[in-house]
Amino acid sequence: MNDFAISCISPVDGRYRAITEPLRAFFPEKALIRYRLIIEIEYFIALCQIPLPELSAVSHEHFPRIRRIVDELTDDDIWRVKEIENSTNHDVKAIEYFLKEKFESLGLGYYKEFIHFGLTSQDVNNTAVPLSLKDALQQVMMPAIGELLRILKELSQQWMYVPMLAHTHGQPASPTTAGKEMLVFHERISLQKDHLNTLPVPAKFGGSTGNFNAHFAAYPDIDWIAFANDFTGQFGLTRSRHTTQIDHYDGLSALFDCMKRICSILIDLDRDCWTYISMNYFRQKINPGETGSSVMPHKVNPIDFENAEGNAGIAIALFEHLSAKLPVSRLQRDLTDSTVLRNIGVPMAHMLIAIRATLRGLKKISLNHGMISSDLDNNLMVVAEALQTILRKLNVDEPYEKLKALTRTEGKLTKKDIDNFIDSLDIADQEKENLKKITPSSYTGIIPA
Repeated sequence: MNDFAISCISPVDGRYRAITEPLRAFFPEKALIRYRLIIEIEYFIALCQIPLPELSAVSHEHFPRIRRIVDELTDDDIWRVKEIENSTNHDVKAIEYFLKEKFESLGLGYYKEFIHFGLTSQDVNNTAVPLSLKDALQQVMMPAIGELLRILKELSQQWMYVPMLAHTHGQPASPTTAGKEMLVFHERISLQKDHLNTLPVPAKFGGSTGNFNAHFAAYPDIDWIAFANDFTGQFGLTRSRHTTQIDHYDGLSALFDCMKRICSILIDLDRDCWTYISMNYFRQKINPGETGSSVMPHKVNPIDFENAEGNAGIAIALFEHLSAKLPVSRLQRDLTDSTVLRNIGVPMAHMLIAIRATLRGLKKISLNHGMISSDLDNNLMVVAEALQTILRKLNVDEPYEKLKALTRTEGKLTKKDIDNFIDSLDIADQEKENLKKITPSSYTGIIPA
């Protein structure tokens, strides 16, 4: 860990830098500048391809040279943009002026006034930021969620036929299997991942107040709506048709809400795993070099699940703020969205940390078959549901009440107690034999294929 890492205010860039490193290509200031340049450059090229008459001399041979401004972007270029911003006090205007300098060096200075032609800064920001979000989702977050789903699927398959006592309200309940309980989380996260994949990533591109005023004034014969739809569509974005100066952000809110739900499911998974560890249903692999407690040598703490829960909680809080705040703006715009948008990478970083911590935890656990079996054997009362349900089928009078009287006793219920109860019933001998075969380990219902 270098000096920078231990000097950061935010742990996502300090303590957890190695985990969040993949997101650095999409959300820091450097990345935002790069994405803004992409939008400005591709917009200029799109104007040339209409073609605007004044740009007809800019041929396809020029396009690779223009695109190399981004492809060969250096840290010195980034600092030049920031230097210009110190003068303009406007970040997007600094991008425009930087590109004009580059066009001069490329011998294209004659056309430089068509950089940022007719645009407002939010046409750039509300395309650049969603594009960075889409790329981060596709290249980092979706693969991480996919890895989590793979591990959950593996555990569910390995443990599918291992009977385990269920607990509702913290009390022994109808048995389940360890694998099926992992499958529950696999299904929940998988459904949200699929939903996240279906949500469009929105972009705003329509001029100063969303009506293409300047574009239409300069070139009234061009279909600017079709142009903008095609332009944003080439990035895999869906243009918001009717907007003010900024996007209405409802689409981004939907994305944040979905990621928030995934984080909520993560917390549920982490807490269940933590609890199974505390019940001794799950064992943790021991790393001889790790210390669980500074004073209690025996402890192996479930720190990965705790770390994941904490980071998922932070992600939820920030996603909630993004989702609630961004769609609200005074009249045609205020600037509150600008500073908030710069923080999109923060909850995603905490979410990624939570996923990675959960994965570490899941890879360390194994089943304590002895404890799980013992708990089943010591809670025979859970078969009461099966017995009273079958007795209802056999038209035995008040079966629920009879089983309630049998199982709600101060002493420990034994197999002999249950067998004696069954023998006292006025039913066929074969039915009695069938009832006696029901045990907590066999009473697991329909096991998923």
